[in-house]
Amino acid sequence: MEPLSRPQAIIDFCLAPLGLDGSGEGEREVRRRLEHVIKTFQSKASRPLTVDFSNMPSQVINEAAHGYE
Repeated sequence: MEPLSRPQAIIDFCLAPLGLDGSGEGEREVRRRLEHVIKTFQSKASRPLTVDFSNMPSQVINEAAHGYE
C-alpha cells in the first residue's frame, strides 16, 4: 500500500471498515470534521506528511483488564 497524503484518502481508508454509504448527515459531519483536523495538522507541520497504514501495528484490547468480562 502506498502512503496516503490527501485528507480525503486518509478518511476513506479509516472509515472503510464501517461500511458507511455516505448518505447520513452524521457521516458527512464526521468526514467534514476529520478533514479539518487533518488539513490543520498538515498546515502546521514543517514538512509534508503522509500516513503509511501498511506499517500500522496491531492493537490488542484486553477487555478483562478494563472490567468488561
